[in-house]
Amino acid sequence: FPQNHICLFYDKTFSPLLLYLSSTPPPFSLSSFCAALPGFISSLLSCCPISLPLLSPPCLFSLHSPGSPSLSFCLSLSLFLSLSPAEPDWASLTLGVFVCQACSLLHRSIPHISRVKSVQDTWDASDVELMAATGNNAAKAKYEQKVPAFYYRPTHSDCKMLREQWIRAKYERNEFEFIEKQEPYSAGYREGFLWKRGRDNGQFLSRKFILSEREGALKYFNKQDARDPKAVMKIETLNATFQPAKIGNPCGLQITYLKDNSTRNIFVYHSDAKEMVDWFNAIRAARFHYLQVAFPGASDEELVPKLTRNFMKEGFMEKTGPKHTEGFKKRWFTMDDRRLMYFKDPLDAYARGEVFIGSKENSYTVLSGLPSSTQGYHWNHGITIVTPDRKFLFACETEAEQRDWISAFQRVINRPMRPQEYAGVFLFQHKHGF
Repeated sequence: FPQNHICLFYDKTFSPLLLYLSSTPPPFSLSSFCAALPGFISSLLSCCPISLPLLSPPCLFSLHSPGSPSLSFCLSLSLFLSLSPAEPDWASLTLGVFVCQACSLLHRSIPHISRVKSVQDTWDASDVELMAATGNNAAKAKYEQKVPAFYYRPTHSDCKMLREQWIRAKYERNEFEFIEKQEPYSAGYREGFLWKRGRDNGQFLSRKFILSEREGALKYFNKQDARDPKAVMKIETLNATFQPAKIGNPCGLQITYLKDNSTRNIFVYHSDAKEMVDWFNAIRAARFHYLQVAFPGASDEELVPKLTRNFMKEGFMEKTGPKHTEGFKKRWFTMDDRRLMYFKDPLDAYARGEVFIGSKENSYTVLSGLPSSTQGYHWNHGITIVTPDRKFLFACETEAEQRDWISAFQRVINRPMRPQEYAGVFLFQHKHGF
């Protein structure tokens, strides 16, 4: 270890495991060090969000004891730190925050705002002092002080564009320090043009969209000067989820709504990532205000998870018909909460069939494999869903896909049904095409 360094190893309860002093006597007394240590730990905790699954590399920090100018040295400290699940192995020296490797790449894309550095590099004293003086909690208090309840906070699993725009909104545009900057998605009305995929020809064409909380709907028009909308999507059943890989565009957004109790898909994008994220959060804001009226006693914490949702599982499987004598056909499946839908193509506007997946209390079960008499399948990893009315048979290409689908089905079946879900049971019985 370098001279005048102390190495502290802490476990996840922050109990010291080892204290190592270099062979050169330090220019301070041990009693002075012990007196200053609590303040240092408090400063460190304000810098680093803790969830503690893995050991991070050593980092250097400065420690100054009030009233003791001579007490200035560096600590090499190993801690269990995480941004759940990625470790904060990087830091933004301009913002004073620790970030994971994935986020560090996004911070590099805005070098005029954020300069990143690995915690394993050699740090200057000024860099150490900045991190000690700021930290993640202090930065959050500043840059996220006015985040609306409905605004979507991305996680590590969200698409790159959504995570990048969250970083830009905080640190570049300062949207959550000044409420007036939130007008594009919080005003209750939004109008603009998006590239929409045609239902029949698959071409993306510019279409006018209007979102109105007062009318309780999102509408789009085939022609710029058209008086009547081509489609009216009620906010009550509206959902939006980013699907860049499926749509083939980094800003691709899939909008779904119910029409005659069947799911309708619309695929849109915009060349401007901020514009697309503003549309997404405007939809969430409209849903939030609708739910506040529909459920006046509900808290924000109860309503926010209902604003938009990602699909539980998507992918190709083979299916057969209700008699189990038809040949198996490859189809694209989407599990949207309790709705299991299948499409001939992932970008189809309408599902070929939908079925409601209830709970185990209502005699729904999922089994690995197919009945022994089943024939006509090409993929060997079968799944059987048993409902009160019939069995649904599917086949997956790989064992891993089979496991993932069974896990998704099991999560739904194990979850007790909510009172409002019972209303949908009858409507989903014997859906066409399944």
